[in-house]
Amino acid sequence: MTNPVEVGKPLSLLDLEDVAVRRRPAVLAEEARAKVAASRAAVEAVARAGDDAPRVYGINTGFGALSETRIGAADVRDLQRNLVRSHSTGVGPNLSIPEVRGMMLLRAQVIALGHSGVRPLVVDLLLGMLNAGVHPRIPAQGSVGASGDLAPLAHQALTAIGEGEATIDDGKTYIASSEALAHAGLTPVTLEAKEGLALINGTQYMASLGVLALLTAERLCILADVAGSMSLEALKGSSSPFDPRLQAARPHPGQGKVAANLRKLLADSAIAESHRDCGKVQDAYSLRCMPQVHGASRDALGYVRSVLEIEVNSVTDNPSVFLRDGKHAEDATTVTDAMDIISGGNFHGQPLAIALDMAAIAVAELANISERRMEQLVNPALSTGLTPFLAEASGLHSGFMIAQVTSASLVSENKVLCHPASVDSIPSSAGKEDHVSMGSVSARKLGMIVQNVKLALAIEVMTAAAGLDQRAPLAPSRGVAAAQEAVRARVPKMTGDRPLYRDIEAVTALIESGALVSAVEAAVGPVS
Repeated sequence: MTNPVEVGKPLSLLDLEDVAVRRRPAVLAEEARAKVAASRAAVEAVARAGDDAPRVYGINTGFGALSETRIGAADVRDLQRNLVRSHSTGVGPNLSIPEVRGMMLLRAQVIALGHSGVRPLVVDLLLGMLNAGVHPRIPAQGSVGASGDLAPLAHQALTAIGEGEATIDDGKTYIASSEALAHAGLTPVTLEAKEGLALINGTQYMASLGVLALLTAERLCILADVAGSMSLEALKGSSSPFDPRLQAARPHPGQGKVAANLRKLLADSAIAESHRDCGKVQDAYSLRCMPQVHGASRDALGYVRSVLEIEVNSVTDNPSVFLRDGKHAEDATTVTDAMDIISGGNFHGQPLAIALDMAAIAVAELANISERRMEQLVNPALSTGLTPFLAEASGLHSGFMIAQVTSASLVSENKVLCHPASVDSIPSSAGKEDHVSMGSVSARKLGMIVQNVKLALAIEVMTAAAGLDQRAPLAPSRGVAAAQEAVRARVPKMTGDRPLYRDIEAVTALIESGALVSAVEAAVGPVS
């Protein structure tokens, strides 16, 4: 983690997570610095021409519906500062520090790709803030996802110019941005031509939130297989539906991977041997259809990953600067001789909006089927001999009755949150921005759904562990036994009613740390 991420080179999703969550440092790659400087020279060629320069959007014009308004050369600095100030209209709760850090890294990456016309010192300041732990206060609401995430990115830019509020590292106490920068030994930037626009035009809010949510969702796919295997053992379910011949007959990649995981997790089970000839023909769908349901979620998330991998290395600025081969802006005889400055729509968040809505549906299904397994565990009519609600003295004790209710609540909330934001559009900027993506809403909802799914799976793991306790002395498979032992190291066996919220929190922490899956993999090998 001591080697820095080099901005301007291809970023992976894990690079972003390293910087956002684990505070890996980031620097501007030297070859990228040269590209940034070259694109800046193109913008400065326009600026040098002053009022004789052609009209170029965002450099000597107003913005949005005011793009036809020519701005005099003397007002260029005011234009950029006013843009950042006027667009800082965010409301609602503040983004988390990892989400902010992801945004900062991705905005630096866009500029470092060399098509934004911004001075290298602007990238250096963003990375200096990132490495020093100066985090802008960015409200979560206010973007419609085109022209990018204007309001959230404007709050980020506001700190860079020494206005607004920021926190020094902890994310709890916000102070004036000027004080935070001074504390870190950093100097606010005075924005020159186009620099304000280059800091706020893009998809970095939805991309940052989307990447962090996706990586968690991918890990929850593995956890869902572990939780499902625990429930299947507790319910004396059959592993025969995971037979490789059956899976090969319908070769969806996610389905095959989940079935392979389940075969590994359930191998050598004494519980399974005990009921092999019990006459039970088929398990409920929530058990035997795990490969099909979990696998479909994996396949959908695979598409979302491909979109995000493109986005984190894309130019989403507008307008974008393209130098002509062999030409240098400083050598040009006319403003347009060495470069093209092209206005377009790369800031539009529709690719992300649709993908993140898909991710929401995909990951929500992991909780949907998990809650049904919960019902199997606590319902005495379905649980193959477990006590009602897994209570030792049912009636006197309620056991895990309301844990299933909590899971149902989370699942129901997810169903509301899964309504796609990307199908909506409200025109803005006097009709100039007449179709927007609402991808920021897609990203924000996805983060909430992922958290709900994590909690629902934690509840299933906790409950399945209690079911496994009742199967003793029969032993589950090695993989399930390892998961059971990891849970029992944090949460004692239930012997009577107690407040279960502490147990849920403990199992959730076990999941978040990666310790539960690590324990399973130590017993059976990699589960992916």
